[in-house]
Amino acid sequence: MSTELEHIWARVQDELALALDASTYRIWLAPLRPRELSDGRLVVEVPPQACGWVRDRFGRVLQAGVERVLGPSTTVVLVPAGAPSPASSPPGNPQAGAEPHSGPGFGEGPVGNPKLTFDQFVIGDCNRLAHAAALAVAELPAQAYNPLFICGPPGVGKTHLLSAIGNLVRSHDPALAVRTTTGEAFTNDFLGALNGRNTDSFKARFRDIDVLLVDDVQFLERKTRTEEEFFHTFNALHDAGRQIVLTSDRPPHDLRALEDRLRERFQAGLVAEVKPPDRLTRMAILGKRVQQDRIRPDDAELLALIADRITDDVRSLEGALIRVVAFASLTGRALTCELACEVLDGLYPSPSAQAQSRAPTIEDIQRATCRRFGLSCEELLSPGRAQRVAWPRQLAMYLARELTNESLLEIGRRFGGRDHTTVLHACQRTSSRLASDHASRVAVDALRHSIASDVL
Repeated sequence: MSTELEHIWARVQDELALALDASTYRIWLAPLRPRELSDGRLVVEVPPQACGWVRDRFGRVLQAGVERVLGPSTTVVLVPAGAPSPASSPPGNPQAGAEPHSGPGFGEGPVGNPKLTFDQFVIGDCNRLAHAAALAVAELPAQAYNPLFICGPPGVGKTHLLSAIGNLVRSHDPALAVRTTTGEAFTNDFLGALNGRNTDSFKARFRDIDVLLVDDVQFLERKTRTEEEFFHTFNALHDAGRQIVLTSDRPPHDLRALEDRLRERFQAGLVAEVKPPDRLTRMAILGKRVQQDRIRPDDAELLALIADRITDDVRSLEGALIRVVAFASLTGRALTCELACEVLDGLYPSPSAQAQSRAPTIEDIQRATCRRFGLSCEELLSPGRAQRVAWPRQLAMYLARELTNESLLEIGRRFGGRDHTTVLHACQRTSSRLASDHASRVAVDALRHSIASDVL
């Protein structure tokens, strides 16, 4: 390896280490070695057993890191260590094994991840409606459901469906202008246009298109000027018969901090919910993953064990599989249930252990508070400020912050759509009262005991 290539690769490694957490970088990308750089191609060697996994999982981040060092004209080509370098490919036709360059990224780019297609999406009862609606929209933009609003908790496949729509629209009709963005990217772009006094160009980019795909639209909450601009963008596209697809972690009626006129428009089309995957779907997802990545478990029950441990979302499910496979690869041990238990016990306890140590939820705390103070849930969450309601509400918010891992923003949302500053104020008031009032401390201890009894 030449000194110049060593220097370039060291800079690329610095970029990759910043983009990924330390353990992921160390396991999967630190072993990569550059072989040659010529004709706008950087050929990178990957351990043979990990080549497919690195290409599928880290191809985009690797390409982005190389572009930051060498510029956007350089293409990464991944090859198994010891294999011959692939022949040069014509411009615009990256080598098999390279991650195709997909534009400036998800926030700016024409389409999302090219590997997230309908063929790769595992259908189950938890997502059947959303999948069918997304497929209908992709095949007939602006003729099926407009807008299509896909909602559900993080990690259940909303972004996958959004990217699948963009990829299928493009493959059916490359002439259609498709723009994929996120709520955060839209906000940042708009603020940049305002500061640069270039709003006309911004409007052209988001309105002179055929399909607009927006991920995490809940990010627009409490951003007045951005909400107004998005409202006008939405109207311009909808009135012109252009397709709009949105995703959010909540249904429109729960986006309480969003302007009413935007919520009404989001609800005017089809709202399709994606729920956490059931066991059958989790097994199918893991089965597809091991087939694609040519993983061969040494224990037939391995996938069932992982599916029973991780029940909340697809991202955590696949992350658990990655963790087990990586541990087996690093230690040279077989892929067995015994190994999986050893690797996952700390992060994902078994169902029996979870049942014995389940942490209380905000709903648990609200129910116990209402029961102790003789209130209804509606009273607790209402705007009312009467002392018989205000103190229990402040106490419940205080305990929600103490006993759960939820953010102030999420606690406020679950207590009638309140602002995070309201939750912080409630916690401060409660702390002060507990410091000076023995009766209040006794009440809180009794309430903690009641909550603990409820979740056992």
